[in-house]
Amino acid sequence: MGVPLDPDMFTGCPPIAAPIRVGDKWTAKIIRCLEPGPRRFTELQTPLRGITPKVLTASLRAMERDGLLTRTAYAEIPPRVEYELTDLGRSLLEPMNAGCEWSRRHLAELMRARESWEAAGQRA
Repeated sequence: MGVPLDPDMFTGCPPIAAPIRVGDKWTAKIIRCLEPGPRRFTELQTPLRGITPKVLTASLRAMERDGLLTRTAYAEIPPRVEYELTDLGRSLLEPMNAGCEWSRRHLAELMRARESWEAAGQRA
């Protein structure tokens, strides 16, 4: 057995949920969609196959709340709304790229380990 964990290792961390919601199903994909520039709601729906309008709306609102994107409504007829990454949102691109590279290198190994674990009858 190694060195015991410090019981105060999380002292100073705020007692809230993680501030960044990139681990959910859609946030990272939305960030990728907005990487080239502003997009409208319907444009985002195209590559995000399977997302419902309700879930996309909730995800965009949460990302706006967290400062990851801006929502701009234009006073036109018909109304036009665009979503765009903020500098804070763009700052996630580099760590996301690192995660994608890790996946490219290790996904097959991870899947083999998962299959072996399940074949051994472990509880999922």
